[in-house]
Amino acid sequence: MKVEGFVASLKNAETIAQLFEILEKKGAPVIELDGENFLLVVEGDFEGVKFWTEINGKKANMALGDAMLNSASFPFKCKKPYTGGNAIFVKMSDIESEEFLVAYKSEGLGLYFKVREGKAEKISPADYERLIPEMPEFKVKSFSEEQMDMMGAFFG
Repeated sequence: MKVEGFVASLKNAETIAQLFEILEKKGAPVIELDGENFLLVVEGDFEGVKFWTEINGKKANMALGDAMLNSASFPFKCKKPYTGGNAIFVKMSDIESEEFLVAYKSEGLGLYFKVREGKAEKISPADYERLIPEMPEFKVKSFSEEQMDMMGAFFG
């Protein structure tokens, strides 16, 4: 599957529940695009109702830290006005943790997974909450000092 095709499929969602269904049908949270596996992070809102991704119980942007800068991000819009967000693709090869939890969440909705050695298994909300304290620290390769210095020089 191509990134463009995946992102285009998200526009068919008319509700957050439908968005989560599309994500699951497409293989999220670990999806294959152009022969490489990625962890999919989504965030945004539907007419003011927010949705987000958690990793081991923390919002993904906090769990990923500066590794977010090294990820590909694509904005998407859905069928209704004022709906959409960002799809962020983190290379699985950059994730150093062998085991972690992923949840796609919104008010009263959730889709929960345990990822182990690159394979995702759907779990219940209760299992997600129970497993959070047992998970090792989530680690992603981040930029080296040299890369950060170069970005600092580039962005001034």
